[in-house]
Amino acid sequence: MTDDTARNDLHRAKMQRIQAARRDMMESRTGEKGLLIVHTGPGKGKSTAAFGMAVRAMGHGMKVGVVQFVKGAMATGERAIFDAFPDLVSFRPMGEGFTWDTQDRARDIATARTAWDEVVRLIADPDVALVVADELNIVLRYDYLPLDEVLAVLTARAPMKHVVVTGRNAPPALIEAADLVTEMTAVKHPFRGGIKAQQGIEF
Repeated sequence: MTDDTARNDLHRAKMQRIQAARRDMMESRTGEKGLLIVHTGPGKGKSTAAFGMAVRAMGHGMKVGVVQFVKGAMATGERAIFDAFPDLVSFRPMGEGFTWDTQDRARDIATARTAWDEVVRLIADPDVALVVADELNIVLRYDYLPLDEVLAVLTARAPMKHVVVTGRNAPPALIEAADLVTEMTAVKHPFRGGIKAQQGIEF
């Protein structure tokens, strides 16, 4: 037996053990439920990952609702794509920019309330399978909405309703309530090297 043959035999045996263990694990997971998903952390990709989930759901014929709490009338690639599928997705950029742009707390609170009311409507709509509350964590961080109210709506949703919440600094209570939490870690970003946001990559 050559060294290559022995190595291949060992590899095959190892992969067969892994395959069997993986199959047993997958067969033991039989539950189904609507997931509360949180994308947080200082790294890039929180909204992008949520939009990827939205596209995936659309690919299965599921209806999606997206509400953006910060972005407003800005032209983005995702908006162009989602607007092309009005039967599958409601895409609502309802923000007015960051709080340091508006510089009007009362106006920011009113804008956040209007956007939240739309999220509540989408969560209550039985035809909508997935709701993305983009940058809701920023709104919660600045206390523009009561956290208790938000958690009450999220936890009382229909059993098979999926909700994705994005934004930095997710509150601990939201993380605790979530089924799936991913923290994006900032390792390297071109902005720090003087590169502006690139079309097709960041918007």
